[in-house]
Amino acid sequence: MRIGLTGGIGSGKSTVAGFLREAGATVVDTDAISRALTLAGGAAMPAIVEQFGAGFVTADGALDRERMRALAFSDANAKRRLEAILHPLITAQALTEAATAASRLVVFDVPLLVESGRWRARVARVLIVDCSVETQIERVLRRPGWTRERIEGALAAQTTRVARRAAADAVLVNDGVSLVTLRNEVLSLAVRWGCETIAAP
Repeated sequence: MRIGLTGGIGSGKSTVAGFLREAGATVVDTDAISRALTLAGGAAMPAIVEQFGAGFVTADGALDRERMRALAFSDANAKRRLEAILHPLITAQALTEAATAASRLVVFDVPLLVESGRWRARVARVLIVDCSVETQIERVLRRPGWTRERIEGALAAQTTRVARRAAADAVLVNDGVSLVTLRNEVLSLAVRWGCETIAAP
């Protein structure tokens, strides 16, 4: 069973992914793949340098993520050019990891799953982690280096809650619930989707 997992920034998607790993699922983290592709020597770096220049490369040869993030937020064309480089490489690596998974449940953790339009055909179910925008902002403000302006830019780059929920086969509401309750809901879903999970407390 292949599941697509997504949610807005600050929704708790990474927490849910951790619970799914605990249940025995293989979680394919597309963010982690993206970071690996843009490290020094990463497969995406030659094309990024060709497209954007050496000014977007750090002293150790990795992508200057802060500078690229600022450009992508302010220039839609630059964002599309970056995605044209990264997305095919990310998808190829994600599918390779899924093909070698030993577990019965494979979860693709994709932040922009709904926005991309490419992942729905690759998964049997889409699981959305959802919470209010106010909760998202409150959570992300606790992260180092995040300002309200930067959070609002990230939210604007993602689809709306309504559109995300409309694309879902299942929605986990992570607003005003305890981690124990959320974990139990995740483990219950994992069992329904064929994962041999540990028992919930």
